[in-house]
Amino acid sequence: MGLYVEINQECLVKIMIGRDTMITAWIGSISFLAIAILYVLLALGLPYGEFAMGGKYKILPKQMRVACAISVLIQLAAILFILQAGDVISIDLIAPIAIGACYFFAFYLFLNTIMNLFSKSKKEKLVMTPLSFITAICFLITALNG
Repeated sequence: MGLYVEINQECLVKIMIGRDTMITAWIGSISFLAIAILYVLLALGLPYGEFAMGGKYKILPKQMRVACAISVLIQLAAILFILQAGDVISIDLIAPIAIGACYFFAFYLFLNTIMNLFSKSKKEKLVMTPLSFITAICFLITALNG
């Protein structure tokens, strides 16, 4: 007398994809959180402007700091979307649009990666280009498998 569980190949594939989607959702959310933290620091007037927005200013002017603060709110929403699409969290309110939002942010981050490649700031090129690319890949994979 024992317990017998049969797992067919289709079920195993779904389990593996689900686990992979959760991993990409975690990686994407953590990398986007790093970007959000940078933008909080920029909004507070700390001298990290060379890493963002073209790297023109070391300390961003007040109007650009406001833009950074608004950007942080959008980035935090994006983190919720990727975690929802990756089945890490469950928020009924955003569930219907989470996958579409992930596609949107993947597209946005791919564009951002291209713009970072052409930045005059070496720091932005070296740090933000790979970070935005990795985040874009995570959003895309999560959207495709979500």
